[in-house]
Amino acid sequence: MSVISQKFKEVLYSVLPITLIVIILHFTLTPMDTVTIQRFIIGSILIVLGLTIFLIGVDVGITPIGNNMGSAVTKSGKIWMVAVAGIFLGFVISIAEPDLHILAGQVESVTAGAISKLLIVVVVSLGIAVMLSLGLMRIVYQIALYKILAVLYGIILAIAIFASPEFIAISFDASGATTGALTVPFILAIAVGISNLKKDSKSSEKDSFGLVAIASTGAIIAVMLMSVIFNTKEISGITETEVADSSHVFSTFTNALPVVTEEVFMALIPIIFIFLVFQRISFKLSKTAVTRILFGMLFTFVGLVLFMLGVNAGFMDVGGIVGRELASKGNDFYVIAAGFILGMVTILAEPAVYVLTHEIEDVTSGYVKRRAVMVTLAIGVAIAVALSMVRILVPGVQLWHYLLPGYVISVLLTYFSPKLFVGIAFDSGGVASGPMTATFILAFASGVAEATDGADVLRDGFGMIAMVAMTPLIALQILGLVFKFKSKKNGVKEHDRDVKQV
Repeated sequence: MSVISQKFKEVLYSVLPITLIVIILHFTLTPMDTVTIQRFIIGSILIVLGLTIFLIGVDVGITPIGNNMGSAVTKSGKIWMVAVAGIFLGFVISIAEPDLHILAGQVESVTAGAISKLLIVVVVSLGIAVMLSLGLMRIVYQIALYKILAVLYGIILAIAIFASPEFIAISFDASGATTGALTVPFILAIAVGISNLKKDSKSSEKDSFGLVAIASTGAIIAVMLMSVIFNTKEISGITETEVADSSHVFSTFTNALPVVTEEVFMALIPIIFIFLVFQRISFKLSKTAVTRILFGMLFTFVGLVLFMLGVNAGFMDVGGIVGRELASKGNDFYVIAAGFILGMVTILAEPAVYVLTHEIEDVTSGYVKRRAVMVTLAIGVAIAVALSMVRILVPGVQLWHYLLPGYVISVLLTYFSPKLFVGIAFDSGGVASGPMTATFILAFASGVAEATDGADVLRDGFGMIAMVAMTPLIALQILGLVFKFKSKKNGVKEHDRDVKQV
């Protein structure tokens, strides 16, 4: 019971700030109708309950499956089996990710069907599959993460020269959306399961992180290659404004419930199927353990449904309204400041961020505190959203003006930052851009673009997730340099394996 209470308090303290900020804005700069603010409050309650239940489900269901699967794949001792398992698991997990389906649906909608949802989902999932396989082999062969990332991002920058600007934005957004609430816990657990088999605890600890980072590059490369191969020209987008029923508070929730339930169900079924197959041929867990894991999956299902329902039915409309109202005031400072604050507090409510920060604290035996990672992430994402507001408000500022120097700096830092923090940073870049970012923050940006002269909702809307995924790479590697500097300054040798260069 104490575990449930602790998780509930953590989630409540994370969701409360954004709720209070929106309520304050409602009574000051951006007044909303009563029904809309009531839906927002109901959505906040659903998010708190859903995220609490989801995190319990991850501990009991998702993590044990991933750990056992990672161990089973590695114990085979055959590299081809590791490679094939990586491709299979990567495709199945990615194609089931709810965040990817949300983004793919948005792409299909704004391009009037020119780019189908199915095409985006399949292409991205194939990219993730190939790179997850590469990431697993990296752990087995103990190849330095920073070398792999330098090569992969070099390839990305080279392909970007030939890809269309819109596809660059979509590719980076796809990378962030793929590493969502469902995919991240599973991939992290697989990485830990494989790494734990090593006798060298230093290597095991470092290799527990970085798999998400490598996998997420697959989405970027795959979508960019699709643009180059099909010689896709500039995409013309359209925007559709949906008018919600303003007379009934619960109408949006009842309408969204069947859709959300189906999406989450279809997302979890492949993982349950894989678990049952592996249980029969490899795991051989006790009936008690199997029952516990299945109950954990049930908790994951219920938690994700409640969370996604609260986000989609309670948060998205409010994000767009706040963005439009602030931009219509004609004061750019309001928009940039609001973006900074909303970016900071929204990241605290991302479910995958909770999973990753707890994993970091557990794997490093408490040396890297989750609070330090959370604060650094919050600052990084806040800067990302603020810079995205500048991109919307200032004509001529383009996405690549941020991404090119940002990723160059990120890769250069990998040669100086402690290697444990390199893995943590690049994993965090993926998990920071989850359902809260893809809905509330993206809706906020779209609202600002809609109310800003000279801004385009399609061009300036896509790319927001890419910015949120990039800034943690720099922020957390800087945090690693701070850890390294303090250790050298104080002459502290305790937990030296975490901070020395390898």
